[in-house]
Amino acid sequence: MGNAEVQSIHVHPVKALRGHAPREAVVEPWGLAGDRRWTLIDDGGKVVTQREQPRLALAAAELLPGGGVRLSAPGLAPLAVSVPEPAGTVPVNVFGTKVEAVPAAQAAHAWCSAYLRADVRLVHMDDPATRRPVDPGYALPGETVSFADGYPLLITTTASLDALNSLISEGSHAHEGPLPMNRFRPNVVVAGTEAWAEDHWSRISVGEVVFRVAKASGRCVVTTVDQDTAVRGREPLRTLARHRKAGTRLIFGQNLVPLSPGTIRVGDPVRVLG
Repeated sequence: MGNAEVQSIHVHPVKALRGHAPREAVVEPWGLAGDRRWTLIDDGGKVVTQREQPRLALAAAELLPGGGVRLSAPGLAPLAVSVPEPAGTVPVNVFGTKVEAVPAAQAAHAWCSAYLRADVRLVHMDDPATRRPVDPGYALPGETVSFADGYPLLITTTASLDALNSLISEGSHAHEGPLPMNRFRPNVVVAGTEAWAEDHWSRISVGEVVFRVAKASGRCVVTTVDQDTAVRGREPLRTLARHRKAGTRLIFGQNLVPLSPGTIRVGDPVRVLG
């Protein structure tokens, strides 16, 4: 694969909120340390994402020492939220799967509800080692995941984004492109590959860490939300539907499961092992 390397790393402490791009991150069995350990739920316990609330793109969560988060959003004073005491859990519906999570303090619910003008609660996954298994159709025994859509990590490549943007530029919604990588909310962005090379990976190493490539990532309406304005468009789903369809899924990027612990860093070499 030549000189493929990590261009950027992305951690999203609260699912659906803006995250941050550290120079390095510890890889835990269920994902990058601190990634998507928190999520918002509605009054019925269902996870709330940019699918229902595009304005979440404008809110940010910064990881604090100890696993807490600092929330910020337009029009509100920032709020620091500590990891809640495991006094009791509530059921959370993550795309049809029931997961137990611990509610944050009342101040966090009030802050998030005020921002969205909707009744929501902020919850924390206290024990990702046991709470939520990876999709059994694509998992090995014992593999678990945080509140990510389905897998511990999502990897994308700059070459594939360039190829996708080239296709978008030829279409009827060319004015929406070129799209930035943040539309896809990856954990790891790789530079130096051929376009769509990741379609053929089954096992890779990123620096010292080895990963299993579980399956291609099926994309949803969140990719159409401009992460800087929260305005929804037609791309990239329109172009993916024409050029990157696998069955009923529109694919971009690959889902990874770590096979070994370690730390990944910007600049780390990425090697295809199988």
